[in-house]
Amino acid sequence: MFNRICLITGSSRGIGLGVARVFAENGARVILHGRDENVLRQSLATLVDPVKHTYVAADLNTAQGPRIIAEGFLRLQKKLDILIHSAGVLGPKVPLADYPEAAWNDVLRVNLTAPFLLTQALLPALRKGANPSVIFISSSVGRRGRAEWGGYVVTKFGVEGLTQAWADELKEENVRVNAVNPGGTRTQMRAAGYPQEDPLTLPTPEEIAPVFVWLARADTQITGESLDARDWIGRDPAL
Repeated sequence: MFNRICLITGSSRGIGLGVARVFAENGARVILHGRDENVLRQSLATLVDPVKHTYVAADLNTAQGPRIIAEGFLRLQKKLDILIHSAGVLGPKVPLADYPEAAWNDVLRVNLTAPFLLTQALLPALRKGANPSVIFISSSVGRRGRAEWGGYVVTKFGVEGLTQAWADELKEENVRVNAVNPGGTRTQMRAAGYPQEDPLTLPTPEEIAPVFVWLARADTQITGESLDARDWIGRDPAL
């Protein structure tokens, strides 16, 4: 992965930051993304050789967010090898009958509309990349719905479909598009969704990173697949 250029949304913390750290350890050039520049600067400092990497700040829960990220990235780089859509929100855990419309719109914008628009905006840069890889974050509730997960369920089903549609449309251009279901991971979002769970029983974001490394490699060929990160824990992504 040496010097492969990678943009990871939602990477000021959680899974995005864990994957960014592992990518940096493997020689990639990482562009972090988050809403808060102060937090981004702190997160950047945790990467190996932080001066090699940078960040773009934008709020994906706005109509302008994807455009700001794309324009910020294109001021820094001309090509993109790896795009990971890690940014996401859980939304309220209430029955659909009581789900607020404003929250519904927010969850769809961040989890589904923003990654669609950002992929669209960065497609010219991806086409210039070396065997480029786009990775969406899915979920088990994107395969089978669950009560009181409302907008999150719907967006993750959408992510699975969006992955397959992009993959089919871009396969002749050698732009690979896949999804990863992280499974339960030690993050703030997981703690919000399962407050009764002991986080120390869950793998860290860095521990689930091998599947992301494998999908990001220039010699990996699969596209249109949805993989489970738990199946890759402890595996060498070079194999």
